[in-house]
Amino acid sequence: MNFRKPGVSHMPRSSSFEADVIRKLTIRIVPFIMLLYFIAYLDRVNIGFASLTMNQDIQLSNAAYGLGAGLFFIGYFLFEVPSNLILHRIGARIWIARIMFTWGVISALMAVVQGPVGFYILRFLLGAAEAGFFPGIILYLSYWFPARSRAGITAMFMAAVPISTALGSPISGALLLMDGILGLHGWQWLFIIEALPAILLSFVVLKFLTDRPEKADWLATDEKDWLIGKLNEESRDIKESPTLLKTLSNPKILALSLVYFGTSAGLYTIGIWAPQIIAAQGVDPLATGFLNAVPAVFAVICMILWARHSDSTNERHWHVALACLLAATGLVLAALSTSLAAVIAALILVNIGVSSSKPPLWSLPTLFLSGSAAAAGIATINSIGNLGGFVGPTLIGWIRDETGGFEGGLFSVAALLTVSAVLVLFQVRTGNSRTEQIHEPGLQTSSEEVTNA
Repeated sequence: MNFRKPGVSHMPRSSSFEADVIRKLTIRIVPFIMLLYFIAYLDRVNIGFASLTMNQDIQLSNAAYGLGAGLFFIGYFLFEVPSNLILHRIGARIWIARIMFTWGVISALMAVVQGPVGFYILRFLLGAAEAGFFPGIILYLSYWFPARSRAGITAMFMAAVPISTALGSPISGALLLMDGILGLHGWQWLFIIEALPAILLSFVVLKFLTDRPEKADWLATDEKDWLIGKLNEESRDIKESPTLLKTLSNPKILALSLVYFGTSAGLYTIGIWAPQIIAAQGVDPLATGFLNAVPAVFAVICMILWARHSDSTNERHWHVALACLLAATGLVLAALSTSLAAVIAALILVNIGVSSSKPPLWSLPTLFLSGSAAAAGIATINSIGNLGGFVGPTLIGWIRDETGGFEGGLFSVAALLTVSAVLVLFQVRTGNSRTEQIHEPGLQTSSEEVTNA
């Protein structure tokens, strides 16, 4: 006699049924988490536009601005893994809401900064408050979407970054024009107004987000059973690792952390410094906002198409490497450009390359991680990798103070992206990503789902 796991359907389903379930999940989950990431990224990099007038008002040098911008990622690094483990334990709904509320409050407090020290402290606290959001969402997607769909779904989620730049840049440029209203500078209005959505949306998260498929009353019973069965089937392929320490010291995790380091250096170099790079061509803040949106529009389209190609071919490593090399090429061209049109063209390449590298990159760790190991491993990759967000902007500011230009800093970040490309291709030569698979002990079932009596 065979006994099957209750509540899980083992009947084969048609491809149209499976596609309908994925479509239903996508419509329910992805637009909302894109909105959350849109706000997160906007609050993370809006200092790029604030700096056009703020730096002079609070006496920030280029080096001090770059250091303060990068300190966000030190706070992020220190609190990332604990935050993601808490999310795994108590659920995404409560923890994501907490993250959004605290980062919104701290982002608004940036309006009261009066000097370098206050700038440093609040940037560090903003990173600590937001720690766990991005890897938490990546982990959350692994709770809902089968592995073969994740690069495309992750691309849709991460499209929020270039969309945030495309829509947020003109808004940020326009807010700087509020200078003098109620006695506040334009950059102060920018921080206050752009922080409000995070605070308000934190309450919406509590009502809207569903922690796991088992709690999804918006799925039909057969849809829920198929999804749970599919995800359990995938997780059974992941072998057991007895300790969290082994998860964190896994060579694949460390290698992906270094790959992500280079992509983060590229992403936040353009996120934090692109407004000044464009303004250096003699452009006013409002026009800078619109021009900074142009590369992001190209990035949205290309990253989704690139991720779909990665899913259709089931190939990840070359998709990451080629995108990193394109971004590195764009940074070199940006450093050599002497006209506004050339600068924008180079920034288009950087935006496309950096954005397109991330969805296939984030599809790699969930192939060999699950449970609390996934929570810790993904957070480790993100926290170590995001230190590139400290190194890139800080390096640009220091070199600009020393040399008076952006060239040396942009060349340095291009080199980091090239190293990322080499590292991810080295993984192909040293073994398949599915080897050394690990997960939280005790959570997964064996490959046999039936017991004979």
